Amino acid sequence: MSVDVYLNFNGNCREAAEFYAEAFGTEKPQIMTFGEAPPNPDYPLPEEAKNLVMHTRLHIDGSNVMFSDVFPGMPFVAGNNISLAIVNKDEEKIRSYFHKLKEGGTVNMELQETFWSKCYGSLKDKFGIEWQLSYDNEESPNEQ
Repeated sequence: MSVDVYLNFNGNCREAAEFYAEAFGTEKPQIMTFGEAPPNPDYPLPEEAKNLVMHTRLHIDGSNVMFSDVFPGMPFVAGNNISLAIVNKDEEKIRSYFHKLKEGGTVNMELQETFWSKCYGSLKDKFGIEWQLSYDNEESPNEQ
């Protein structure tokens, strides 16, 4: 069993999913819009919702990350309450992901050696999502 992350966006989900697919070198996202869902005559779909993303998913480095736009009129708060952590045994992947994700974003901590990782950094990407990237060299802090 795993816990999958689900991220909501405020009208720019398609752009975000395509950006993440490029940054992580995954497959192009299969996107379902609200307009493609079966219609419900009791709840007609507003015109502004038809092209918004109802659901898409990317497989990022062994994890499923799901995305959607919030439905028009629903509250949206950019994600300072969650951060996504990428831990990988390939340092070059960590460096590549970090440099791609920081484009248009804000670096909180440049990639650097810490007591828990020889290569760790954190940033907020251009969509307001917080990321932590860490190289896993399979050593405990006491062994270094």
